[in-house]
Amino acid sequence: MRILSYNIHKGIGGRDRLYRLERIIEVIAVESPDVICLQEVDRNVKRSGFDDQPRLLAERFSAVGTAFQFNHKVKEGGYGNLVLTRWPMHESHQISLKVGLRKNRGAQVVFVETPEGRLRVVNWHLGLAEHERHRQVHQVLEHDLHKSRSGLPTIMIGDTNDWRNTLGHGPFAEHGLRQVTSPTSHFRSFPAMFAIAALDKAFASSGIEVEHAKIVQSSLARQASDHLPLIVDFHLKRT
Repeated sequence: MRILSYNIHKGIGGRDRLYRLERIIEVIAVESPDVICLQEVDRNVKRSGFDDQPRLLAERFSAVGTAFQFNHKVKEGGYGNLVLTRWPMHESHQISLKVGLRKNRGAQVVFVETPEGRLRVVNWHLGLAEHERHRQVHQVLEHDLHKSRSGLPTIMIGDTNDWRNTLGHGPFAEHGLRQVTSPTSHFRSFPAMFAIAALDKAFASSGIEVEHAKIVQSSLARQASDHLPLIVDFHLKRT
């Protein structure tokens, strides 16, 4: 099975600053993921032609499961996180990660019925300050949606903004989740044209067997957004 995480920057190229959602779609389509986790997805915003990106992307990938989390208002529209799945979603939840007066952030928690069993996926976009990110991670890991089903195979993935790479040895280690995107020197994803920081990360529970993980580094991916996509190929461990 394959999961993809991608901060699509509203479909605006990181270098040419042009809105071209079709580039994002092509980058994703080439990788053929089963679960798609996106951040910075626009809906009804002028810069992206007032497109309903969650609907357009769900239609393009013929998603069986779809969940959009609206996080940040921009005039009459705004942007947020989006999960699309090839298989049915059993449940879909949203957790606000707003800290003080900082920009609203959020996490999606979805339960997917895969051919190998039920999978919990957390898609999120964390804050810019280190103390903010650590607080947000603890908030999700200590939430009832996580604690009440602690044995469920889980992947937590998205744009962490973790420049100093402190999360893996911090809250995740405390809760028994391992960082899939390690060593970070192999997972540099930002800025897309000349990636120097491993901001897009994945963490997995003991019920996940990771086969391979990579950053997509195609020429189109370097143009389509200011982030590069992250891919994780995995199986659910047999019990």
